[in-house]
Amino acid sequence: MSKAVLSLLVFLFDLSAVLFAWVGGFLLRFNLDVPDSFMPALWWGLALLLPLHALACRVAGLYRGIWLFASLPDLKRVLRAVALSTAAVIGFFVLFRDGQQLVPRSLLLLYPMLLVLYMGGGRAAYRMWKEHRLYGGLVAQGKPVVIVGAGRGGAMLVRELERSADWRVVGLVDDDRSKWGRELSGHPVLGGLDSLPEVLDSEKASHVILAMPSAAADASRRAADLAVGAGAHVFTVPGLEDVMSGRVAISALRPVEIEDLLGRASVMPDTMLLGRCIAGKVVLVTGAGGSIGSELCRQIVRLGPVRLVMFEISEFALYSIEQELLGLCAQARVAVELVPVLGTVMHQSRAEAVMRSFGVNTVYHSAAYKHVPLVEHNPVEGIRNNAVGTRRMAEAALAAGVDTFVLISTDKAVRPTNVMGASKRLAELILQALANQGGKTRFCMVRFGNVLGSSGSVVPLFRQQIAAGGPITLTHPEITRFFMTIPEAAQLVIQAGAMGQGGEVFVLDMGQPVKIVDLARRMIHLSGLEVRDDEHPDGDIAIDIVGLRPGEKLYEELLIGENIEGTSHPLIMRAYENEVPWEIMSGRLAQLDAACMAFDFPKVLALLGLLVQEYTPATHGEDALLWRALAEPGRGDVLVH
Repeated sequence: MSKAVLSLLVFLFDLSAVLFAWVGGFLLRFNLDVPDSFMPALWWGLALLLPLHALACRVAGLYRGIWLFASLPDLKRVLRAVALSTAAVIGFFVLFRDGQQLVPRSLLLLYPMLLVLYMGGGRAAYRMWKEHRLYGGLVAQGKPVVIVGAGRGGAMLVRELERSADWRVVGLVDDDRSKWGRELSGHPVLGGLDSLPEVLDSEKASHVILAMPSAAADASRRAADLAVGAGAHVFTVPGLEDVMSGRVAISALRPVEIEDLLGRASVMPDTMLLGRCIAGKVVLVTGAGGSIGSELCRQIVRLGPVRLVMFEISEFALYSIEQELLGLCAQARVAVELVPVLGTVMHQSRAEAVMRSFGVNTVYHSAAYKHVPLVEHNPVEGIRNNAVGTRRMAEAALAAGVDTFVLISTDKAVRPTNVMGASKRLAELILQALANQGGKTRFCMVRFGNVLGSSGSVVPLFRQQIAAGGPITLTHPEITRFFMTIPEAAQLVIQAGAMGQGGEVFVLDMGQPVKIVDLARRMIHLSGLEVRDDEHPDGDIAIDIVGLRPGEKLYEELLIGENIEGTSHPLIMRAYENEVPWEIMSGRLAQLDAACMAFDFPKVLALLGLLVQEYTPATHGEDALLWRALAEPGRGDVLVH
């Protein structure tokens, strides 16, 4: 049927509403027997109201909506048209001086009531009939699904799912007892979260959708664990802002990821802290193409800097983040000058020239070698990049008059047992010593644990191993780690850096440590698979214990001592730890740099232990691959520069 014909039918329907309401009002008033004296008013009134009502419908914008999707805005338009049409009746009533005998006063109430019933009810009835024809049979064929959460997010999701051929809502669960036994859009609330396994079994459902955008992370984690334990596939809706704004779409549903289960309740950022070192300033990020560096860049451009200098050694990583930020700036309509600079933190004069030339105010130093076993195999390069490189970037910042220099550190710097951790602790000590020397630049350090999804971390590795059919390789059954999402870590780094007065070590609250074996099991279950072990020999994915890697610890710490205090932010703490005076530090650093250049590994290791007194190496050089190869008979005369 053409659009013109449909529009004509809708127009005729609204005109027939006048006949229904006006004549029906007379009939109701006189119990279906209208006296002859009122008949002229009935017919003359009808003749006058038809064109006036047609005009009222047009003025009210009644034909902008689509009947199939008739909703609250359409009802408002109907009420507007009824009000205008009723105003015409009032005018008609007043027009006749003896109108009290010709037009019953009760019609002023009956006419708008019948008009709303006919026009609004007709549209609602058509929508229900059409939806039943379009979706009724499809929904009956969809996969049975239980929704967790019977709040506003759940209500929006139910309405979306009713139009989907893929899903059939069989019930909801919610911990709010007042909702138990009630219905949401015709679907029963069957109990609380703890009853989820029983509900899945009784309703023969194997799919669960989490619709709790405002719930605490613990509640979402508990619901997902219960669903996964019952063998269900678990999905979640987008973030809070998407659900609450009504932008939820079926295509936006996604499987629950391990990041959802390891997340925690977010804390609103301090907007003053976020913008203090960035808004209206020139910012430089080293390691801009890395996991943390790239997220820092994404958040920085949203905070309104004048210029962002991206300092990166990898050409491809620098190209990738530049292209992403160009798109992000265009989408957000922010004017930030992006400056991609290829360079290494080892080149101090070049770094100083970059900072001077572009007028850098704030530096976030995230460039580092961070993979523990790789740095253990290549200790000299790890120490040079992480520690010596930090010194050179810091001294370049001092010479260029940079206001703030923030080092991205790690929990592995606390009582390190590996070269990577010791090199990062040495980087902290260097900045503390420089801060005590005075100068314009404020130096501070931000220390945190593992970030979910960063390159080389355990989560992407486990995903690859599960996709390949296993096994998952685990170094030790008791190993634990702290986890935080990359966006949260970057946001807290920016806020902590704004707090620094000079020389502080800020420690981020990482929550509770996670056993990696539990992480592996959760990831297997979320993939819809079973762990293969002695109790389940027919499972899908095995977990193999392969032993600790070089330099690896069973658990990580965030503090060296107990001297710690809170800050204005609930997730940021300030630690006070031992320092090394610059007079001692500078001489030993010169020796360390020379030993690195000469590839004198025993001396490098000895100096590292002298500078970082908490360093207790798990190995003593036997994992340094090049040094070990050079030590073989017949190779000792090879020079390495």
